[in-house]
Amino acid sequence: MAQRMRGVSAGSLAEVLEAVENSTGTLSTVGDELFSVAAVLDATPSVRRVLTDPATEPDARSGLAAAVLGDKIDIATLGIVDVAAQHRWASGRDLSDAFELAGLAAHVAAADKSGSLDELENELFEAQRLIDQSRELRGVLSDRTIAAEHKGTLIDTIFKNKISASTLALLKQAAATRAGTFDAVLERFADEVAARRKRLLAEVRTAYELGDAERNRLAEALSSAYGHDVHLNVIVDPSIVGGLRVSIGDEVIDGTVSGRLEDARRQLAG
Repeated sequence: MAQRMRGVSAGSLAEVLEAVENSTGTLSTVGDELFSVAAVLDATPSVRRVLTDPATEPDARSGLAAAVLGDKIDIATLGIVDVAAQHRWASGRDLSDAFELAGLAAHVAAADKSGSLDELENELFEAQRLIDQSRELRGVLSDRTIAAEHKGTLIDTIFKNKISASTLALLKQAAATRAGTFDAVLERFADEVAARRKRLLAEVRTAYELGDAERNRLAEALSSAYGHDVHLNVIVDPSIVGGLRVSIGDEVIDGTVSGRLEDARRQLAG
């Protein structure tokens, strides 16, 4: 997600993310609070404008940030906010986005340090699968006219005590739909989790459940082809008849029977 920013904002974002990595606070708490900072700035354009006004002195921007946010967040989070306030941003939107990215980075770092990155990655995938199976639920979570807190309550009802606190936080933040649909934001979040381990996510659709040996062979083959470790998210889909369909980012490798039949039909249709 960080690559979306350009110019001065990209450099400032790098400093904020470094501050997250160096934070001495409880990273999951820092992540939650940074998400809340993004929400506050989204709701107060006047504050956002001052914090990104290059004519305002950095110390004045820091003072305003502390005055507005200081009683809402811990000292560790405030330190990260101060780093953001001291740096320049191309737009107020970039600053709000930076706090969302920093919150995500904090939760991912927390999972990494606790050895639960696999759990976070798998829970995000399974939660998205469950949501995708319900057209009504997916519609509610992507509806920008529904307040984020109401969608958060719905997510709590479905997932609380079934997934980790960090996964729950990321689902709620995706439901805030600040920068796209729920599905799109959650996919970007999952990509960031994978990037933490410098590996790619591959969605594999197969007509039957793969055994461990088959998973390992496929992961090794894809890792060799792409030059990165590849994590498989396997979906059993009887409609593909046989073979595999592998999606990595925008690239699709279709080796399914249904795919070959469709190709044959298109060729016959001329």
